[in-house]
Amino acid sequence: MATEGGGKEMNEIKTQFTTREGLYKLLPHSEYSRPNRVPFNSQGSNPVRVSFVNLNDQSGNGDRLCFNVGRELYFYIYKGVRKAADLSKPIDKRIYKGTQPTCHDFNHLTATAESVSLLVGFSAGQVQLIDPIKKETSKLFNEENSCQHLWKVDWNEERENEGSKTSEEALVTVQRLIDKSRVTCVKWVPGSESLFLVAHSSGNMYLYNVEHACGTTAPHYQLLKQGESFAVHTCKSKSTRNPLLKWTVGEGALNEFAFSPDGKFLACVSQDGFLRVFSFDSVELHGTMKSYFGGLLCVCWSPDGKYVVTGGEDDLVTVWSFGDCRVIARGHGHKSWVSVVAFDPYTTSVEESDPMELSGSDEDFQDLLHFGRDRANSTQSRLSKRNSTESRPVSVTYRFGSVGQDTQLCLWDLTEDILFPHQPLSRARTHTNVMNATSPPAGSTGNSVVTPGNSAPPPLPRSNSLPHSAVSSTGSKGSIADGAIASGVSKFATLSLHDRKDRHHEKDHKRNHSMGHISSKSSDKLNLVTKTKTDPAKTLGTPLCPRMEDVPLLEPLICKKIAHERLTVLIFLEDCIVTACQEGFICTWGRPGKVGLMSAPNQASSPGGTIV
Repeated sequence: MATEGGGKEMNEIKTQFTTREGLYKLLPHSEYSRPNRVPFNSQGSNPVRVSFVNLNDQSGNGDRLCFNVGRELYFYIYKGVRKAADLSKPIDKRIYKGTQPTCHDFNHLTATAESVSLLVGFSAGQVQLIDPIKKETSKLFNEENSCQHLWKVDWNEERENEGSKTSEEALVTVQRLIDKSRVTCVKWVPGSESLFLVAHSSGNMYLYNVEHACGTTAPHYQLLKQGESFAVHTCKSKSTRNPLLKWTVGEGALNEFAFSPDGKFLACVSQDGFLRVFSFDSVELHGTMKSYFGGLLCVCWSPDGKYVVTGGEDDLVTVWSFGDCRVIARGHGHKSWVSVVAFDPYTTSVEESDPMELSGSDEDFQDLLHFGRDRANSTQSRLSKRNSTESRPVSVTYRFGSVGQDTQLCLWDLTEDILFPHQPLSRARTHTNVMNATSPPAGSTGNSVVTPGNSAPPPLPRSNSLPHSAVSSTGSKGSIADGAIASGVSKFATLSLHDRKDRHHEKDHKRNHSMGHISSKSSDKLNLVTKTKTDPAKTLGTPLCPRMEDVPLLEPLICKKIAHERLTVLIFLEDCIVTACQEGFICTWGRPGKVGLMSAPNQASSPGGTIV
């Protein structure tokens, strides 16, 4: 783990960091914020979120970003590492009354240089469909149709440090017929131009179609499918209306959901501490996982759909195998709640000792998922190839990152000695911390969806991890029915190890941000889990929630304090990493070798000043 030292250095805001691929550097001239650059007073406001879309215009600068700060929503041309940000000319700016934006998502399928569809969720429960290029408001969902939805005033007033045309909108506070609670997550359904999914703090999710109305009366539902801790209802009406489906998932707020790269599966994390993965079309529960304690706040998929990573109030990042439906590793580096997790498809790598050979079968390419640009697609192809060449020495490294309320950015490497422990290492590893251990028999049982065998080979060296367990293999699994993604992850057995002294002192842990230290003896803190009927003491030590010593404990490659306020955004782009904090500053970190692409800013149009 990269340590910062002590005292004053520990609290210093970092502007660069180094990993094995080189130097990442903060680009101050590429910072986006409100036009006046004044830090936002975030007390009591909703998290700042950022959404990107590429319009594929002929100028070669088709990237656009949207972000919310308080009751304001901005839409800018994103110039990335190429040019300095020009905050004086937002394409669109909206100020809302009576509610605040909480989340948003672009439809990448329909986006053009002339039009783009943007969904915006609000703290009062509404969902708005707008076009920030045409500056139009298309529809408002979860609002009574018989009422005037909103009123809008265009200003031509010259504001200090702004001088841009601004629209102010007020969402009328009337009865919301579908759900009155805050929107926590909104996303377009992958591959669809009209379907989108909305999650609320009530614990419900709703499937909408932009082409259908919501109706003037409260919807009536009939049960479609029910399972353990979830139920799905259809809307019962003579004519098709929104919502098409209502999902009730777990207990407490549904904090975030994420579609798998192929769009077939849906991962949901809730305040009850559970990850639940569903088959989206068949509405079947594929697998579950329980946090160590507290709620789960964020979730993401690996680029090939084989792993799910979560973060939450236990200060941990947890890696869950989709194929084996089990926790395969945890990462401890944050001192507070983890707010965002994301994979980096541009750094995830596969290296083979032999030249890649193609079998000529079309099946070799059926699971290639389009999740990025050319380099990311190349990585995906090699990841897919990895599972069909089990006998060939291959080095696999997944890179993912996390940010949290402790204002820290952590980067993690998930390497093949964790993922494929039966495979010999193809080369020497760096950042390895190996401890001597002995292997007792593995005999824990629980409510696991998949139960591999229980053989325990000698311990393997750990890449970037504390070896809290050894691992065993039963070979890779076959394909799952209906084209689900195959798994190459094998079973872990338990190792007893020397106790590790916690490197973080209580004074370093942000008050009111976390539920306590993480250790194998913290079962007494499990009582803090709220709004759940599941007894935490019964899940701890089962495959749903392995003990800390039962799975490898990853350490971050880097762990840097990069902001004054809690971090709420982490997005990996081809040339840079984008982060944002609750003060409303969206920061760009140039990747190694990409910083030199920056051209000089236009002094007349950019308030950002000169580049030093």
